Amino acid sequence: MFQDRTDAGERLGAELSRRGVEADVVLGIPRGGLPVARPVAEELGADVDVVVASKIGAPGNPELAIGAVSSDGSVWLNDALVHRLGVPETYIDAQREEEAAYARGKAERYRNGEYVPDLEGERVVVVDDGVATGATARACLREVEEAGAERVVLAVPVGSPDSVAEIESEADDVVALETPADFRAVGQFYREFGQVSDQKAMGYLED
Repeated sequence: MFQDRTDAGERLGAELSRRGVEADVVLGIPRGGLPVARPVAEELGADVDVVVASKIGAPGNPELAIGAVSSDGSVWLNDALVHRLGVPETYIDAQREEEAAYARGKAERYRNGEYVPDLEGERVVVVDDGVATGATARACLREVEEAGAERVVLAVPVGSPDSVAEIESEADDVVALETPADFRAVGQFYREFGQVSDQKAMGYLED
């Protein structure tokens, strides 16, 4: 059990340091990933910023994620689920455009219109508070790779064993402190797992 996201970030940062992971920038996935990312960045002596993605919901069931798209349009789709549900390509294209625009707007709001980090040739660690389906994380990882990062690591305190194993193909390395067999939801492994407001999340980006 993690006490809260800050505790999880401190423990995650210590493990990354122990493994010799080096980073130029740590990117938190809003909102819950930022309280974890900040102590990770401090431990690794790296800058902290955000990478944003938005889930693509199934037709008629927006809570069921069939994929996710990041702010630059990088998309990950659950092809098996898309095929099983018979989701039309026109629907996916429209949702991809809509959700990418939403993610771009959110990234700009978090940065307050300021500097967007150049990831070309950089060592990047992408951090979230946990991995359930992994859809959002995969879209974020694809954006970082498209940006030309030299090395990309996904680091999370806890994740579904299946999702963590599947996501390994999307990054140079995946570090998860815990992958419990009884995983049902990220929040079950935190004593405190309240909602993180946008305003509070933005506070973790301040110098």
